[in-house]
Amino acid sequence: MSSIKETLVKIYAKYVVKKTEKWSKKPVETQEKVMKKLISKAKKTKFGKDHNFDKISTYRDFIKEIPVRDYEGIKTYIDKVVQGKKNILWPGKPIYFAKTSGTTSGEKHIPITKDSMPFHIKGSVEATMHYILETNNTAFLNKKIIFLQGSPVLENLNGIKTGRLSGIVAHYTPAFLRKNTMPSWKTNCIEDWEKKVEKVSQETIKEEMAAIGGIPPWVVMYFEKLISLSGKQTISEIFPDFSLFVYGGVNFAPYKSVFKKLIGKNIDSIEYYPASEGFFAYQDSQRNEGLLIQLNSGIFYEFIEVLEMSKSNPKRLSIKEVKLNQNYVLIISTNAGLWGYNTGDTVAFVSLSPYRIIVTGRYKHFISAFGEHVIGSEVEKALKKAADETKIVVKEFTVAPFINPEKGLPFHEWWIEFEGKISLAEIKVLSKKTDNNLKEINSYYSDLVKGKVLKPLEIVVVKENGFKNYMETQGKLGGQNKLPRLSNDRLIVEKMVSFKKIYRL
Repeated sequence: MSSIKETLVKIYAKYVVKKTEKWSKKPVETQEKVMKKLISKAKKTKFGKDHNFDKISTYRDFIKEIPVRDYEGIKTYIDKVVQGKKNILWPGKPIYFAKTSGTTSGEKHIPITKDSMPFHIKGSVEATMHYILETNNTAFLNKKIIFLQGSPVLENLNGIKTGRLSGIVAHYTPAFLRKNTMPSWKTNCIEDWEKKVEKVSQETIKEEMAAIGGIPPWVVMYFEKLISLSGKQTISEIFPDFSLFVYGGVNFAPYKSVFKKLIGKNIDSIEYYPASEGFFAYQDSQRNEGLLIQLNSGIFYEFIEVLEMSKSNPKRLSIKEVKLNQNYVLIISTNAGLWGYNTGDTVAFVSLSPYRIIVTGRYKHFISAFGEHVIGSEVEKALKKAADETKIVVKEFTVAPFINPEKGLPFHEWWIEFEGKISLAEIKVLSKKTDNNLKEINSYYSDLVKGKVLKPLEIVVVKENGFKNYMETQGKLGGQNKLPRLSNDRLIVEKMVSFKKIYRL
């Protein structure tokens, strides 16, 4: 029998889904309203005055006045905001800075405003409501829930609270989940990730855990610690009521096999697409592929085809101009004061009614040493299919080009950590299947291998916990840190030499 809480949440879920359907059926009109509202509100800011916001009334005007920039391009404005100045990118001052790791500028400070903060929370709540209405599963609301996230301890930077996004969001746990949520505040504040996982495991091991959230590789670390402490074989034995996994930030598909092995059964999952810059999309259905892009959340979206990015003036597209299964770089303008901002993420639309996307990777994370332009989603898909067919469990991996081998043709080098022992014969089969899969997915790669410009890929076996140890040496263990799936250079794998096994195939 349902509790009062479950009944009320089901009523709220119907309301949320109905409201979502209303704007998702009018996507173009919704985005036009967002664009005009953003421009109107920011007209008197320094950025608005510098970019003639008073002259912008159409999308063409918007493109003319607001160039596409990455963080480096707007850093002069951000620096003024960090100094405590008002009305620079958005009226007033931000209420938070989300601190992230930059590539060339070191630490980034992404503003979160009074207007944008509610949408960081709204997206995750709405995703849960869609799940509840579709599955009728509300039992997890009466059990314990854990979110593995960054520390909620925030610094003060010129009067603005500053920290990791997940730590900021921890201050906004919805009321209907607050009593059920773990770990304790004190444990959540532990900065050292290994110590935190140890303490979280000790706190939760005896609880009735029903829903768990976090970035997949770090949840795997938590599961392994639980199994080690309990002496049990699977997470299902520890948490019999565990039925829902919530995640975001990385593709779950490559981790599915290791999750199933650790959990001991299949469970439901909900995917989010959160970022410090905004909450962009969420999984609104267990039946349909893709994430519903949030067109009504104070973000105006633009899209640039990946191949256009090399041009001095790449063509920018609004939501009404996008096509299915085309790789786009995601550009945003937001109610946090980011304008024509290049997120660096690449997405593809898998549905145009409603508009649903999948995240295909990072624009700068690719291999194109020979013109193949292999991207993250392609290597993930190729390896997952091969692993599923061979029943080999892949724990983690990254790919790099080997351009100048001592002998023979160059190739793509796949550094893979496996769950349990694996034989050379198994690696040989996996290698061949993965290579064939990648040739099917990427015609450029196929042509290069067939034309003997590249030889088939090679696998380097990484020692147990090798990737975890590597991330630790880089100061990126846990939290929101993610291992790049592939790179166009060998900087990562060269730092991982001490973590590989002695044989390669």
